[in-house]
Parts: sequence; structure tokens; C-alpha cells
Amino acid sequence: MIENESNYSPDHYRTPDGAPTDIVIFTIVSTERSKVKKALPHHELQVLLIKRNIWPFEGQWALPGGFTLETETVQECARRELLEETQVSEVHLEYFNVYSEPGRDPRGWMISHAFLALVGEQQLANRQAAVDASEVQLFPVAEVLKLPLAFDHRTLIEDALLQIQRKMLTTTIAKAFLPDEFTIAELYQVIQAVVPDFAEQNFIRKITSTQSRSGIIEKVVDAAGEPKSSNLYSQRPAQLYRFTGLEPQLSIYG
Repeated sequence: MIENESNYSPDHYRTPDGAPTDIVIFTIVSTERSKVKKALPHHELQVLLIKRNIWPFEGQWALPGGFTLETETVQECARRELLEETQVSEVHLEYFNVYSEPGRDPRGWMISHAFLALVGEQQLANRQAAVDASEVQLFPVAEVLKLPLAFDHRTLIEDALLQIQRKMLTTTIAKAFLPDEFTIAELYQVIQAVVPDFAEQNFIRKITSTQSRSGIIEKVVDAAGEPKSSNLYSQRPAQLYRFTGLEPQLSIYG
């Protein structure tokens, strides 16, 4: 029978038991090296987790998230659940994947929509566990991937990490973790916090002179037009740079 508006019924179809959202929040935590003079702070990529206080996986660490209401979009659900469980708000969330592996949730057929964000640690300063969470905590990513996480959340974090690493290497999101004026060493360290195996011996030359990248950062000069430098983290003064606001236009054909 051909379906039309007169004979359609949702009873003809098996619908999911829920459409939850899961939120992967990354930040770069900076700590001073107290025993080393003139050393750059240590930067470490961390992820926000909650400890569940309800079944299933009660007592285990998981990503913030929950079920979408029929009166809201999945984007609205992600923002609401993040606020309810962690008291974190005003975070720009980006959709990155959907997860529908059969058996991923013991409660039934769940199709989860996943969101991610890379935010400054100050945006998470007032985090506090609430609703379905007994604790909320930041963990180093390397440590998180060794924990017995709830559901398939390790897979979500691994996928989100690849997305963030790609963004770090193809956009200017590093500027969110730098002062307005910074040295090349500071920029390099922020990149490596997210992409540990990033290594470029000719980094300064490539970022300042390669055609597809030139203009993204520029040297800072003082009121007299002289190069401005800093020795805050080095024995010898290092040239200061700043982002210009130009976003890279990269292409495999360029």
C-alpha cells in the first residue's frame, strides 16, 4: 500500500527510544613551572566529565548530556543539559557527529547527537555538579582515554579530539589561549598542547612567509615603529606577534 496523508501512522515504524545529546568540552589548562626560571607555563589539554549518580553506569565518569525533549531542538538540549549538570553556560557548541551503534545504551535504542567545544579554562571556573551528576571534573585527555567511561563515551572523545586537532592546525582557534601579543614559542606550545606530535622546524618562516598563511599573524611594533619584544619566558628578548584577524584559506589545490 502506498502511504499518503490519509493512511500514514507513526505506528507503522519503530522509532528510537530516545534522542540524547552528549557534549565534549575541551580546555587548555595552564600551570606555572615554579622551579624553572623564565620557562613557559605548562599547557595541557583536558576534558570535562561528570560522575553519574543514576542508572545506568552509576558512579562512572561520563560526558555531560541527556535526553532531548520533544519541545526543543538537539542544540537546545545540549545547552540545557550542560547547564543543568555542570552549571556551565555561554559556550559555543558545534555539532560533530551522531552515534547510533545498536546496543550502545542498555536503556534501549538511543541515537545520540554529539557536540564539542574548545574553551578557555576561565569559562569552566564556576563548574558545579547538579541534577544527574554527583561530581564534575577536568581530566587530562591522555588520562581520560584510560578510564572505564560510561556508554561509548571514549569513542566520542576520540572522535571529538580529532576534530579539535584539525581545527587547531587549520584555523586560528589558538588565539583564544594566548594574550593579544605573544611570542612564537607561546603559540607553538598551545598548538602542541592539542596536537602533541606537531613538529615544524621552520615554523616561524612558514607561518609568516608561506603564501597561504602570510598575513595571519604580524610582528608587533611600538609607538616609534620599532619591533616589540618580551623576555618574560626567555633569557633573551623574543619578538612579539599578534593575530591580524585574517582566517587561513587552505586548499589541497592551492
